[in-house]
Amino acid sequence: MTNITSHPASARPVAPGSEAPALECELLDGSHFRLADRCPENFTMIVFYRGNHCPVCRVQLRDLDRRLDDFASRGVDVIAVSSDDRQRAQRSHSDWPVDGVTLGFGIDIPQARAWGLYVSDAYGPDMPPRFSEPGVFLVSPDNILQYAAITSMPFGRPRAEDLLPGIDYLLKHPDTTFGRA
Repeated sequence: MTNITSHPASARPVAPGSEAPALECELLDGSHFRLADRCPENFTMIVFYRGNHCPVCRVQLRDLDRRLDDFASRGVDVIAVSSDDRQRAQRSHSDWPVDGVTLGFGIDIPQARAWGLYVSDAYGPDMPPRFSEPGVFLVSPDNILQYAAITSMPFGRPRAEDLLPGIDYLLKHPDTTFGRA
């Protein structure tokens, strides 16, 4: 069974309507991702995945890869990030395959905690020592968090087909506020 570590008392989950936490990571193409520098038409969607060891992540990222045009047509830039190192992220890119999804790697535990993610300790031989559990976030161009879905286990994360109608709604009703703290 997964050993999920608890949030320290100082960690607070991120809330829609608040400024998104900082996020920086390396990308497989050798460039660097910095959320604060992003200028999407409508949203940046950040998909935190557990890592190469997770078969549910493989399904999620392959589904996302097939739907990238649907997100792009809505002005949504998509990135998937994990605590994996470059080698493991490269293995995910080539073995799964996910050719279109931008993959970031090397997210450290403090970054994961800043996003309110649960953190698990390895419980099998092909896992990093610690890794974040899944989360999906939509961030507007002004760096305001619009949507957050955080899970403590591999299952229960939103599918691409479920996110798209919600994004359509947000685009048609930009003054809508959901789940504000």
